[in-house]
Amino acid sequence: MARINLLPWRAELRKQRRNEYLGIVGAFAALAVLVWGGIHFHFKERIEFQNERNDYLRSEITSLDKKIKEIQELEKEKERLIARMKAIETLQSSRPIIVHIFDELVTSLPDGVYLKEIAQNGTAITLKGVAESNARVSSFMRNIEKSQWLKDPKLEIIQSSDDSGRRIANFTLRMTQNIPKTETEEGEEAS
Repeated sequence: MARINLLPWRAELRKQRRNEYLGIVGAFAALAVLVWGGIHFHFKERIEFQNERNDYLRSEITSLDKKIKEIQELEKEKERLIARMKAIETLQSSRPIIVHIFDELVTSLPDGVYLKEIAQNGTAITLKGVAESNARVSSFMRNIEKSQWLKDPKLEIIQSSDDSGRRIANFTLRMTQNIPKTETEEGEEAS
């Protein structure tokens, strides 16, 4: 039997298979690196895009915060102006009240009663005066109770003294100012 050496052929076949295997492994490794690089590039682009969007949103938020502060300042200014307008309206509406109060004082003042001093603090009115008798002070108080613009008369001090042979009464009277309701306001309250 003849001896044939098949070793070089087998070695060549092994070498060829090994080269094919390494080529396939290298191709897959290169493909994996390309896929990984593509995915990395894609996500890096997405992160940069999101960071740009975040920066834009931050800048818009800061500009909106400035606008909100301006709006709040304008609201405060508006409230101050409304308060001023209400104060002016109150002053305008209370202007004729003092005329009514003086008119009521004159009409309710009986003969023999004289006022020396009138003071007002808010709605409280203090009268100091002289009367010929205590009965005249009582009459004055009853007239005040009937008044639309004055209410709750309270006598604080009454002192009798003799002045050049005549008996007089010095008095201090407190009352509150009343603003009568108009017919439309009374109708609204009733309904």
